[in-house]
Amino acid sequence: MDWHSWHGDYDVPDSWLARRLAVVQEQIRTALDACPPGPLTVVSLCAGEGSDLLEVLPTHPRRDDVRARLVELDPRSTAVAEESIRVAGLTGVEVVEGDAALVDHYQDLVPADVVLVCGVFGNIVDADIERTVDTCRQLTKSGGTVIWTRHRGEPDLVPTICRWFEEREFDRVWLSDPEAGFGVGVHRLTGRPDPLKLARSMFVFAGYEQLGG
Repeated sequence: MDWHSWHGDYDVPDSWLARRLAVVQEQIRTALDACPPGPLTVVSLCAGEGSDLLEVLPTHPRRDDVRARLVELDPRSTAVAEESIRVAGLTGVEVVEGDAALVDHYQDLVPADVVLVCGVFGNIVDADIERTVDTCRQLTKSGGTVIWTRHRGEPDLVPTICRWFEEREFDRVWLSDPEAGFGVGVHRLTGRPDPLKLARSMFVFAGYEQLGG
C-alpha cells in the first residue's frame, strides 16, 4: 500500500475519508475542550500526515497546553506532518518515524489525555484489534479519551469493538451513525490505567487477503 498516495483521498470533496476526517476533528476538539486545565498529552498511532490533530490544534484554545507525539512509519507522510507543525508553530508536537505498533514509542508520554487510533482497525486482523484495545488501557489516563475509526462494511466489527472497550472499563461517549458510511467511536477510561508493558507490539498491518478484501 502506498500510504502517502492513499492520504490524497482526504482532499477529494465529500469523499468518505474527507467526511470521516471532519468527524474525527470535531471529536478531537470536544475531547480537548473536556480536558482539565493545565498541561495535557496526546498520542496518535499511525498518524499519517497528522491532519486530524494538526488541523485542529493551531486554532484551539488549548494548543499551548498540548504535548503530542505522532507516530508514523511512512517517511513522506512524516515529512508533511513535520512541515505542518513548523508552519503552525506547534512547539509541543513531535513526529516519530517508526512502527506505531511498538508501545515503546509512547513510554514517556502515557498515560495520555487523548489517544488517537484512526485508520488502524480497518487494516489489522480482529485479534490485533482486540490486543490494541486492551493496550489502550496502558496508553490512556483515567478519564482520558480514545478516538478510533473502523469501516462499517461487512463484517461490521464496530459493535464488537465497542464491547471490547466497554469490557475494559471504557465508557462509550459517542459513536457515529451506522448510515454515515464509516465508523468513528469515542470511549473514555473510567478505571485506572494499566502499567505500560514495554517491548510489545500491538498489531501488524494485514493484506487484503487476510482481511477478506
